[in-house]
Order: sequence, then structure tokens, then C-alpha cells
Amino acid sequence: MRRTLLAAALGGLLLTGAGCGSDDTTESAAPAPVAPAASSTAATTTPPPDYSADTKRICDRVDKIFDAALKGFGTELGKMIAYKEADQADNAKAAQQAAGKELKEAAAKVRKETAAAQDPKLEEAGASTATRLAKSATDTKLFDGIKAEKDLDKVLQSAMTNWLSPVAGRCA
Repeated sequence: MRRTLLAAALGGLLLTGAGCGSDDTTESAAPAPVAPAASSTAATTTPPPDYSADTKRICDRVDKIFDAALKGFGTELGKMIAYKEADQADNAKAAQQAAGKELKEAAAKVRKETAAAQDPKLEEAGASTATRLAKSATDTKLFDGIKAEKDLDKVLQSAMTNWLSPVAGRCA
């Protein structure tokens, strides 16, 4: 819609400029002033690039990555909690590492998807989200804070907000 209005307005300016130039019979007042005015008008009224279709496509893919990764992450966290409650430290550690692996894989996929974005701000947001996910994959404070199921909400709510906020801000 904006492009149509812009094209109509720009076309009107060009026709108006051409009409004024054609009434002049002297060569000194002819097209020279009209051409720069039209090109400078075009330069100042050029709309910003429209990334909406590409952004929607990438955001849909990132949503699918989050859904799959967080499901796997949640499964491994559930195992980790069960093992911690059963005092099976080795199994709890293995489940923690598997949960971290889920986060690392999600980070790599998010980075890959958003690196192809036409919108540089979405690409930057994706890189930030990926970095945060990868960092949390080895964050012992995060995992140590989850000892029982009741700990999940308080620990994961802030972690997930931290992970997802850069991309969510661009995909909203």
C-alpha cells in the first residue's frame, strides 16, 4: 500500500516537474533544475526495505526450533530431577549434559536460520539468542538451581526470558 501511494506521489511530482519544464521556451531554464529535484525527491522518499515476508518465514522456523529443542530440553531436565531426587548423581550429571546438548543444538540451529535473514536486526537478534542459549548449556548455576520439580518455574522463567527475548522482539 505504501509503495503504491509513494509511486503515485512520485509520479505526480515528475509530471508536475515535466509540465513546468515544457512551458519554458528558453534553453537555460529547461530540464536542468527539474532532473535534480526529481532525483533528490526520489532519494529522500525511498521507503525502507520490506523484510516482513522473510522475517515471518524465518520466525516460523525459529519457533519450530524452540518447540523441538525445549521439548527435548524439558525431557532431559525431568530425567535430571528424577535422578537427583533418587540420589543418582552420575545419571543426573548425564541428564544435565544431555539437556545442555539440547540447548547447544538449538543455539546452532537458531544461529543458522537467522544468519540468512534479510533484516540485519533479526540476524543480530538471532545471534544474541544463540549465544545466550549456548552459554546456558554449560551454566552450572542454572542446573544446580533445579533440584526438584518445584524449582523449574522460578529458574526457567528468567532463563527462558533471557534466551528468547532478542528474537521475540523481532518476531513479534
